[in-house]
Amino acid sequence: MNIKESTFFKSYGFSLLLIISIGIGSILGIVLKKEAVFFKPFGDVFLNLIFTAIVPLVFFSIASAIAGMSNMSRLSKILSAMLCVFILMGLVASTIMVIAVQYYPPAAGIRLDLSTPANIEQFKTSEQIVQAFAAPDFSDILSKKNMLALIIFSIIIGIATSSVREKGRYFSTFLASANEVMMKVMHYIMFYAPIGLCAYFAYFVGVYGSELLGSYLRAMILYYPITILYFFLAFTFYTYLAAGGIGVRMFWKNIIPPSLTALATASSVATIPLNLEAANKMAIPRDISEVVIPIGATIHMEGSCLAAILKIAILFGLYHMDFSGTQTVLTAIGIAILCGSVVSGIPGGGVIGEILIISLYGFPPEAFPIITMIGTLVDPPATMVNAVGDNVASMLVARILGGKNWIRESPPVF
Repeated sequence: MNIKESTFFKSYGFSLLLIISIGIGSILGIVLKKEAVFFKPFGDVFLNLIFTAIVPLVFFSIASAIAGMSNMSRLSKILSAMLCVFILMGLVASTIMVIAVQYYPPAAGIRLDLSTPANIEQFKTSEQIVQAFAAPDFSDILSKKNMLALIIFSIIIGIATSSVREKGRYFSTFLASANEVMMKVMHYIMFYAPIGLCAYFAYFVGVYGSELLGSYLRAMILYYPITILYFFLAFTFYTYLAAGGIGVRMFWKNIIPPSLTALATASSVATIPLNLEAANKMAIPRDISEVVIPIGATIHMEGSCLAAILKIAILFGLYHMDFSGTQTVLTAIGIAILCGSVVSGIPGGGVIGEILIISLYGFPPEAFPIITMIGTLVDPPATMVNAVGDNVASMLVARILGGKNWIRESPPVF
């Protein structure tokens, strides 16, 4: 009995601590309401600590994983499988939300005075794409605002290190060593997680609780349950496809801390360290997880696909347009996948995605603040699906490249 209790708390003790801290934070938010903004700085400390360490962690994890590959065809296979998995998962998520909004139109409960916003920032698509893939200076790449550019640079460094073979051996060792050090740094930062997550939930519930119960209630009633069901059912199905029953057990045993961190911080990037740690414990090959998870945190957004369909359906309802028909639905799914994959990797991608929705359908400018608020309210659960989906995608890539027994052939790392 003692052994079982010891094993249980070893496996789930930290997860339970995070759940309790989030529960306390939620209660504080309900009681204090707007005054709960007092707790925001404590949450910001946690998020800032993670963001301070995330750039070197992403760089060393990707560069070391690729530098350690003796065969570059392995990298090509990982990236090809990853992109296919990302697109298919986005397609499934978008289709599910399309079906949901047909049965429960989300705009029926929204009563808003539409007014033209004072200013909508104009974006030049070509400049944004250039900025996404390449920073103008080395110092600019050392920022979470240029994550996709950092990832591409990390891949190039890894390929270059591997290509010079023996001459790059010491540098490859340095990259691997630095990666281990940064993982340990993140481990230490997570000691503050219970306080940080408690503070963030107190702030979010206190400040946005009234909004959730206001004119957007019907949309939230649709989005939150659909997202939660997708999180549990779709991810269980995906992990079963990836590794059978053992994969499902390993996944749910280790994914709670990353899930709660993503839910509280609303940041896929902030969840990268815990996602990588969970992937190691789930026996996902590190050359896969350390490539797929950081890249996925930038360009793989299933929760954003769900949200994009919701935003489109709301605008169709508000402007008395019929959200049905093959062409309309396929266009919406295409836009959702675009917003959740390509646009998400561009700096300011969330806003660009919303402007893309408005411009492609020809909605007036006053539609912009409506879907912006929707984006704010759905952000926490959307981010949870986005971030955890990267881990699920890693499992599916491992299944594609390693066969059905990959999880038994790769011992977990504790």
